[in-house]
Amino acid sequence: MNKSSIFFSITITFIALFVFIIISFGILYKGSQKREERFNKKRAFDIVHNIKNEMRREGIITKDLKEYLKLRDFKIVKNKYKILENNNKYIKWKKKRRNNQLSSFELNSKNYLYMKNYRTDILLLDSYKPDNFKTIIIFLFISILFAFSLLYFNTIRKLKPLKRLKESVKNIGDEDFDIRCSTTKKDEISQLANEFYKSAKKLKALKESRNVFIRNIMHELKTPIAKGQFLTQLPSTDENQESMQKVFYRLESLINEFASIEELISTKEKIEKKEYLLSDIIDNASDLLMSNEENINKEFQEITLKVDFKLFSIAVKNLMDNGIKYSSNKQVTIKTENSSIVFENKGKQLTYPLDEYFEAFFKADNISSNQSFGLGLYIVKHILDANELTLKYEYINGVNRFII
Repeated sequence: MNKSSIFFSITITFIALFVFIIISFGILYKGSQKREERFNKKRAFDIVHNIKNEMRREGIITKDLKEYLKLRDFKIVKNKYKILENNNKYIKWKKKRRNNQLSSFELNSKNYLYMKNYRTDILLLDSYKPDNFKTIIIFLFISILFAFSLLYFNTIRKLKPLKRLKESVKNIGDEDFDIRCSTTKKDEISQLANEFYKSAKKLKALKESRNVFIRNIMHELKTPIAKGQFLTQLPSTDENQESMQKVFYRLESLINEFASIEELISTKEKIEKKEYLLSDIIDNASDLLMSNEENINKEFQEITLKVDFKLFSIAVKNLMDNGIKYSSNKQVTIKTENSSIVFENKGKQLTYPLDEYFEAFFKADNISSNQSFGLGLYIVKHILDANELTLKYEYINGVNRFII
């Protein structure tokens, strides 16, 4: 692990605190044991002192002494020699002075106190049950360690988006905007990752719009440039001059069209919609297409559409262009059905589902590179989305039908 990494610093900090907690609870547990031992020792000495006094006065173990011992949780063991001779007993402590002998030991999980001097020889069973303070300490220790471990793993989990974010930042420099750092969490790091993901999506859209812009220019400018080159070789007549002006008008229109498409795809800004007649939109799209009138069959009824005129005309132009380009008779028919606009052409059915043609630069297997750049329906989709419209496709009796 990188020593300058925030994950390394957090891990080391948690380990240090973890060790500190263990040491602290170890000291606390040991201190509790020692306090318990001191208490039991003092208690034993008090019992021994009282027994000695009683024996000096009475010379025997009286009923009062037995009652006293009982109150202090002690009981005289009658068959003491069997216990004293057992080698498995654990000596807790032992004290010997002259003829006085006192010891505390444990056997079979029972505590005993043995006292011997020139007056008495007595073995006591200690039935005192200390407070479960040590059990509480152990339970508390385990609970804190569990909570501490949970906190550590939760912290590391919350910082994980930083790792994905770091890898994503590396890819941005290579114009790889297909990153996966978004999350549904609401903490600050997750919000940072989500904002970065949104920025990457915007950059990807800008990259796509740039590619669309360049390829669309290359494709669309071919026709007017070819016409212009042809017209320059003709005699300079008024008719040819007018045709040349139309070529330049077409070039200017294309530049404006490209700028509109680029702005729409890259920024996704809201468009300005107004009501327009369908006939006006079709006429404008025909002018943009610069196609012969005999290629377009207008069988539509007049309807009013609330759209962005310039952008919607581009979408209609692309659908008309596709209809003519991929038809068997080089004709497209425009119809209206209720509030829908239908573009029909005779030809082969689409090879793939319509959604796949909405991808930038997608071309079917039977489409050659000089026919299309695979941008027509991609642009149509974006324009219709902006106008809150949809495009559907159906194939009936050898006729392709694109329905807005």
